Amino acid sequence: MLANSAFDNRSRYPVAIPTISEYQMPQPESFPKSKPTWQPDPRRAVLLFHDVQSYFLKFYAGDGTLISQMVDNLVRLRQWARANDVPVVYTAQRRVQVPSDRGLLHDFWGRGLANADQAFEQVVESLVPENGDIVLTKYRYSAFQRTELQDMMATWGRDQLLIGGVYAHIGCMVTAVDAFMRDIQAFMVGDAVAAFSAAEHAMALEYVANYCGCVIPTSLLASGARSGTTREWLHERVLQLVEEGTEIDPDESLIFYGLDSLQVMKLAGELKEEGIAVSFDELARVPTLNAWWELIEQRLRAA
Repeated sequence: MLANSAFDNRSRYPVAIPTISEYQMPQPESFPKSKPTWQPDPRRAVLLFHDVQSYFLKFYAGDGTLISQMVDNLVRLRQWARANDVPVVYTAQRRVQVPSDRGLLHDFWGRGLANADQAFEQVVESLVPENGDIVLTKYRYSAFQRTELQDMMATWGRDQLLIGGVYAHIGCMVTAVDAFMRDIQAFMVGDAVAAFSAAEHAMALEYVANYCGCVIPTSLLASGARSGTTREWLHERVLQLVEEGTEIDPDESLIFYGLDSLQVMKLAGELKEEGIAVSFDELARVPTLNAWWELIEQRLRAA
């Protein structure tokens, strides 16, 4: 429960963020199935680290593993971004805010960072921005509100936003909704965010998966697999293997499109070279585009 009725006797301002009890980070097998079939593409993506400041993480119980797992996964995502020339953008709130900056946030969250030590304004040590990273001053739940995020993405020619950080059920989720309304594909990395509770974490993932974006695991990106191994890549590769100009039903056997065993063996070898352990027998068992991608996704998550 939010402590909306609690007050700091010294400042007479509401203290609305409670101490957050430890809960288990959800695992990819429990993630809700997303309605869209979007797949992250390094050529289209921007990685967003949402409010990973010491202030917002200090409310979590100090002896738990939830935040260490989240931060570790964010580090892995940043390594993937660096390796694939994906821009990394941070949002960060400031300690000094005039009343018009704070606005209605004050009624829910009090003075925020204004009551905190200066050190709490900083991004946590493991995720400190590096040269070339963008840090946006954030004023509202959505990372798009009163920032240059959409303009920057348009300039970069990118229309996918990968979201990690805190809090999953507030700013992260609202940013995903806002991205959807701007025709930007939103991906919430389900094990690289944290909420106030397991129930609120699950709610955020369910909402995004059903209404505005996709929920993906860190392992889908930060595995040993090639960065370009997406559903789009698989579709294009299959088109190269079957008769040119063919329109493929994703649930139809590819044998009917002229695919033979040597081509299946070749594809299995290509996937193995790129770190995806899929055998010829597994591909041959159900030779459809949808079945193959489901198998590849399973291997990526297992990685």
